[in-house]
Amino acid sequence: MTDATLTDSAQIARWFRALSDETRVEIVRRLARGEQCVCDLQSALDAAQSRLSFHLKTLKTAGLVVDRREGRWVYYSLDPDALDAMAAVLREVRPSAGEALRADGCCE
Repeated sequence: MTDATLTDSAQIARWFRALSDETRVEIVRRLARGEQCVCDLQSALDAAQSRLSFHLKTLKTAGLVVDRREGRWVYYSLDPDALDAMAAVLREVRPSAGEALRADGCCE
């Protein structure tokens, strides 16, 4: 059994739902460069604090992002384990080269 089959469908749906917004995709792209302070994300995305907080909470609830507090600042980073699990799911559902696109005998 692969890691992807160990991941339940509800969790997979949470990951992709969290990534269904352009702002959240941009946050993930920025965090792919490394940990960032919320103030830096706010500046880079030209986003109001409340709007950015909503998007970060969505990503965190989905398990894609982790945070840590240092003084009065909060730093965000991607969760590498979640990204590895997502990659495993995508590998699992990707058709193999030369694989038939439809089942034999269907719709003939």
